[in-house]
Amino acid sequence: MKHRLDPLLRPQSIAVLGATERPGSVGRQTIRNLLTGQYGGRLYPVNPGRDEVLGQRCYPDLDAVPETVEHVIFCVGDNRVEAALDAVIDHGAQAATIMSSLMLAEDTEPALRERIAARIRESGLLICGANGMGFYNFSDGVWACGFDTRENHVHGGNVTLISHSGAGMSGILDCEERIDFSLAVSTGQELSVGMHDYMDFALDQPNTRVIGLFMETAREPEEFVRALKKANDRRIPVVVLKVGRTELAAHLTVSHSGAIAGRDDTFQAVFDKYGVQRVRDMDELATALIMFAQPHPVGAGGLAAIHDSGGERQHLIDLADEMQVPMAEISTTTTQRLQDILDPGLLPVNPLDAWGAGGPGADEIMQQGLAALMSDPATAFGAVVHDRAPLGRIYPEYIEYMRAGHSASGKPAFLVSNRQGTGTDPAVVKVTREGFPVLDGLRSFLAGARCLLRYRDFVNQPRVVIKDPAIETVNRWRNRLSTGEALDELGAGELLSDFDIPFNKGTRADDLKSVRSAASSIGYPVVLKSMQPGMLHKSDQRGVVLDITGQKALESAYTDLSRRLGPAVAVSAMVTEPGTEMLLGMIRDEQFGPVVMLGFGGINVQSLLDVSYGIPPFDESEALAMVDRLRLRAMLDARRDRPAADLSAFCQIAARFSVLVDQMADVLQEIDINPLIVNAKGCVAVDALVVSRPRMTTI
Repeated sequence: MKHRLDPLLRPQSIAVLGATERPGSVGRQTIRNLLTGQYGGRLYPVNPGRDEVLGQRCYPDLDAVPETVEHVIFCVGDNRVEAALDAVIDHGAQAATIMSSLMLAEDTEPALRERIAARIRESGLLICGANGMGFYNFSDGVWACGFDTRENHVHGGNVTLISHSGAGMSGILDCEERIDFSLAVSTGQELSVGMHDYMDFALDQPNTRVIGLFMETAREPEEFVRALKKANDRRIPVVVLKVGRTELAAHLTVSHSGAIAGRDDTFQAVFDKYGVQRVRDMDELATALIMFAQPHPVGAGGLAAIHDSGGERQHLIDLADEMQVPMAEISTTTTQRLQDILDPGLLPVNPLDAWGAGGPGADEIMQQGLAALMSDPATAFGAVVHDRAPLGRIYPEYIEYMRAGHSASGKPAFLVSNRQGTGTDPAVVKVTREGFPVLDGLRSFLAGARCLLRYRDFVNQPRVVIKDPAIETVNRWRNRLSTGEALDELGAGELLSDFDIPFNKGTRADDLKSVRSAASSIGYPVVLKSMQPGMLHKSDQRGVVLDITGQKALESAYTDLSRRLGPAVAVSAMVTEPGTEMLLGMIRDEQFGPVVMLGFGGINVQSLLDVSYGIPPFDESEALAMVDRLRLRAMLDARRDRPAADLSAFCQIAARFSVLVDQMADVLQEIDINPLIVNAKGCVAVDALVVSRPRMTTI
């Protein structure tokens, strides 16, 4: 299948500028890699000082090459890159790989990198780099890299690794023989081809089973999201190690939502939206890639594990609980099967310690035990959790345990060492490539297990079509807010009500007489709120008086408010039903645009810092998943002093709010609904702040 990156990643011809046989040079290693990878196209080393490089005829310059090559690899110093690029463009090549940093000790303005980037944009060249390590297209035998790697790569695997860090690529590629890579890329500065482009290429290859990312940022967020959507469509999991967590600049925000949000929160929301599985380090990344690459489908339920140690079984139980990996809850039928085969004194439970008296039949008991566990409908996959043999080897009997478990169930089976082993043991590599992964370290395995289970659940969750509000409503509010109109309390009620978000509306009053009249009409107890223009957070200015139960208290409160903050107030009913104060907010991320946040609110929102994030629009099930990620989630459950909060109502409101954000994103900068009272009877918003674009609007 043709792809627009073919001239870059699988060219029919390659020229190597600066090819040489000087030991340790990039020019020599690049030619050597292309030969080692058995590049099947036409290869042209270029160096005016040599006639031959590693047995390949060498040409003095590009003009002497007998054809217009598709791809040129730069193996020249930064002081020669600019002239070389001009020659490449004049030659008519379509793609190039630049590994150097594009930094000069004594440079002019604009700097070399900017000059090179401008020429590339003008020419339309496809560039891998600069300041990277090139790439390896193992499926097509194109090893376009100037650094060494292991030579025993399989021709055409099923794992793609794309890394903003050169070491992030080589650190896994060079030493992990259990992974058969199809494509590995060090993207570098992404002068013209970005991470999303390589993802798109990999997603079009029929052998791609999983994509791993070592990611620093998204230089083209919309294109990155488009690639994630394509991965979803193809049912190809994406695993990411995202580095570089930084806070969103607080001075750019005025709402509580903006003040407590960080840039990494937005990336996490994007990952959640599109089912991207996030890991914490390179060990977890490599392990997850191995686990996703195996061919057997994950079942329903949780993890089943078999051990030969009671203490190490307890260790797994503790870590699985900490890392939120559910254990399979086996049936009474499975329990009885285990009871029938186990030695006396061993409990028929999951995880299972099946090593009893030992002896000739011990290995058969282990095989049957794992087979029973993995055959249970509540088991997603199984693990043999044993320590390695001396020198990090594996006992062949352990492999037979895995085979027995898989044969009985068709589900994935893994052999996991509690601590460490070696990925270079021939038996380890062989059986892993057969689809029975052998893994090192319990934490890394459980991280991978969590990825498998969460991706399974993401793929299987029902997709609810979200109903859009009436176009007339959207257009009316978009037109109104685009003028920069300042919404008062009444305007807030209109906006939220029009999007089916219940709001505790108030009545405007500008003097004591109208305040009395409004309170009398509403009925005590009431709340007074200042409507002084430009006031963003009323509570911070003591601009809110709660639970006013009579006229005398009302007059006293209004007298104080009007003296300090002005005569304009809103009078509203006091929400007396006990409930939990929640928050719904919207911020605008510099890269990904509008982001919705929900969590625990009230005046202590910045102290609690218990919020989660989502990319709008989303449905009720996605809102519930966001709620379940909150640290204080249990506060919404039933307690001795109050019934459970109506989570269904809250999630409905959150979904509607996400639609509002999605539909009005072009005229809204920030929204803060805080607090939103959630109780057993439903929920209602009692205060809000809106920041429109380009002006600020307070509610």
